[in-house]
Amino acid sequence: MVGRLLIVAGCGLVLLGLLFPLLGHLPGDLRFGRGAVRVFLPLGSSVLVSVLLSLVLSVVMWLGRR
Repeated sequence: MVGRLLIVAGCGLVLLGLLFPLLGHLPGDLRFGRGAVRVFLPLGSSVLVSVLLSLVLSVVMWLGRR
């Protein structure tokens, strides 16, 4: 069981590593700026990370019940 958990965690980290360069440049990430003030709201990136973490945790919980 621990081996499966490590495999799932490793796959999740690989996916996160592949998606990391995309974070901050997705549709839905808002950038505002005027003069010296700049505001960045990563809404699209936050939704993507939330969905991925939910999927990974669901798989881990499913494997834990088997």
